[in-house]
Amino acid sequence: MNLHCTRWCGWLFIFLFAAGCGSRPPYEGKSVAQLEKMLQDADPAVQAQGAFGLSQQGPAAKEATPALAKALKSEQVAVRQNAALALGKIGPDAKDAVPELIEALADAEWSVRRQAAKALGEIGPEAGSALPALEKRQKDDNHLVRQAAEEARKKIRG
Repeated sequence: MNLHCTRWCGWLFIFLFAAGCGSRPPYEGKSVAQLEKMLQDADPAVQAQGAFGLSQQGPAAKEATPALAKALKSEQVAVRQNAALALGKIGPDAKDAVPELIEALADAEWSVRRQAAKALGEIGPEAGSALPALEKRQKDDNHLVRQAAEEARKKIRG
């Protein structure tokens, strides 16, 4: 197991453990505004939970697009990954985050690159400016990133 996978798996464990410690996950039952506010919390675990909660809202979380785009620059992998996940779940309405998602395609962590590619695919044709960056990901070291980039290119091209 490489260092990237170990780090990613560690964050996944922390995320799942934190979600399972209460009677319900911290993001459950919260409004989009409350979840967006979680992105501003000093605790990265709370930020990751907020971003994940926004992913559960789908297109209804459209108003959180700017905050999620900003979260793509977090120092924490789980925050960046969940922000990209949420933007993908918002879909075409997250088109304003395409520049930040393109930057995320160059993230040091493969899981963030993969999720950014998937998000761009879910945004669809509105993410056409991402095609050159997705083309570069065809040579990514990680096969899951390469696969996500190829699928995204197909969705964007229609």
